Amino acid sequence: MNFDDVLIQYAEEPLTRQVILSIIKDYKRPNDKIGELMKSGELTGIKNGLYIPGPKSKITGPEPFLLANHILGPSYISLEAALSYWGYIPERVYEISSVTTKASRSYKTSVGRFTFRHAPLPYYSFGIKSVQLTAKQNILMASPEKALCDKIIMTAGIHLRSVPQVINLLTEDLRIDEDKLQELNVQMIGNWLDEAPKRSSLMMLIKALKVL
Repeated sequence: MNFDDVLIQYAEEPLTRQVILSIIKDYKRPNDKIGELMKSGELTGIKNGLYIPGPKSKITGPEPFLLANHILGPSYISLEAALSYWGYIPERVYEISSVTTKASRSYKTSVGRFTFRHAPLPYYSFGIKSVQLTAKQNILMASPEKALCDKIIMTAGIHLRSVPQVINLLTEDLRIDEDKLQELNVQMIGNWLDEAPKRSSLMMLIKALKVL
């Protein structure tokens, strides 16, 4: 039985080093075997200890969003990536942005760039949703409200001081339709204020959303 025949049971999953070692447990030099699998294109390394099926493999790999959840945890998809997923910004996103309780960092991989921005507790834990991408793939992602708050909080230079400034940011810079903005749960954002960074900017966001 070849590697793909065994690997198929892990289709759509990120592959940890432990999983790979369990598949090649009969090899005396497993590190050499992993190197061979990567060289042959049957396996692709994402970071130390994390892999996906390679370009020569017939196994379906995980979605990039699920991969992001596994590259650095705890984390959830947010910022432009989440806003695009929920249909709030028109642009296709080529970099997957996440939020984590750990230090900010980025990973450049063969399947794309993944960035992680730090958020403090308890703010981090607000507004996280479980999203089912496929029957086997569930991810953690910011709600539209949380993704927008994260964007404001984590973008240097954004300090919202007036309603017109907020509306310009949302409709001109981010190109969010007013109809979509009216769908946001303002009360939910208000519940986060006491623990949120840039509290005054989020208060101004709430004021702007109420007048739309």
